[in-house]
Amino acid sequence: METGYNAVSTVWEKVITTIKRKQAEQYHRLYKEPIPVTQLVRETAAVLQEFTQSGGVRPFGVSLLVAGFDDKGPQLFQVDPSGSYFSWKASATGKNVSNAKTFLEKRQIRVAQQHS
Repeated sequence: METGYNAVSTVWEKVITTIKRKQAEQYHRLYKEPIPVTQLVRETAAVLQEFTQSGGVRPFGVSLLVAGFDDKGPQLFQVDPSGSYFSWKASATGKNVSNAKTFLEKRQIRVAQQHS
């Protein structure tokens, strides 16, 4: 991933960011190129899903908006704590999510597709 923005603002920020950085570093070491955004999102979603189903481990209680840029251009994904992830043209999460999504829908910025 060449550039990205992680909008996590909880105690899990450092943990999730560290996981994502390690995934990107491992990919770069192996393939000598930046990790594709979709693959980074898929691997991050798998980690969140694993924590949701593992006994004795507290699941991540956050949704992520992951924006990145690679050879496919700019991309935006939402990753839920369950491990589901979705591709968006625009999205929102957090306290005023319904107002923000209404704002986006009125301007016809819609969902691209669901990945999992």
